[in-house]
Amino acid sequence: MHQFTNVVEMFLQYMESKERSSETISGYSKDLIAFYRYLVQKYNRKVYIENVTEADIEAFLFLLKIQGQKPASRSRKLYSLRSFFAYARKKEFVPKNIALSVDPPKLQQMERVYLSEGEVTELVEAIEHPLIRITVMTLYYTGLRISECLNLTISTVDLEKELILVVAGKGNKDRSVPISSKLLPILLDYIHNHRPKLDTDYFFATQKTGMLSPVYVNRVLGETVKKLGWKKKVTAHILRHSFASQLVKKNVNLVNIQKLLGHSSLKVTSIYTHSNIDELKDAVNEL
Repeated sequence: MHQFTNVVEMFLQYMESKERSSETISGYSKDLIAFYRYLVQKYNRKVYIENVTEADIEAFLFLLKIQGQKPASRSRKLYSLRSFFAYARKKEFVPKNIALSVDPPKLQQMERVYLSEGEVTELVEAIEHPLIRITVMTLYYTGLRISECLNLTISTVDLEKELILVVAGKGNKDRSVPISSKLLPILLDYIHNHRPKLDTDYFFATQKTGMLSPVYVNRVLGETVKKLGWKKKVTAHILRHSFASQLVKKNVNLVNIQKLLGHSSLKVTSIYTHSNIDELKDAVNEL
């Protein structure tokens, strides 16, 4: 018999050996520990992986639903359990992957919030903090995740070659993103005339700490949106959605958008192929 926690440790070590990102491993760890704690509370004894059933997983997910966890969060936990039991089956700790028999929660297809080109211009002009204004423009014109953007260094932003190297983004994969002709002069002006002379490699550097934090960027975005009187919530990630959505509207090939965003599959990228209701009305009126 194999203790559940021992197999969890082996699984997480296996994930590290496969060079999965620290964020992914941390997510698996939190989900599996939550499930383990549920089992301990339910049975009040040591938990062995061989004794865990489909009914245990279903009851765990149902409890999370009662507690108010959203379908996407419950679905992620089920995905973690499926990966974990796939590993356990591969190592012959269990005869089958019991999590595969559990139906995932129904996910509502929600259209992503995104900004039009005009809204992006209005937002940028309303941001009073000069460095955050440049950062927001970079997020919009590159589609980078906020963590990728703020971790850029002097050496990974090649203004001569007009290329940004995103080092070990999500999924531990490097990728190159061309610098837009609209963004290039802004970055050149910043690096030559405005970046403080500091002993830091971060491209976006503040005089006080030498770097920007995601929390600070999002706080300034929230304050700016409030000042504009907008109802929609705008975060750094919404700028990434806006980048992808505008490229789709301009009929850029989905595979190219996938490469720019650093998505591992086209299925993820395809969520940006939404249309607004006015475009749909125009479409049906063409008949």
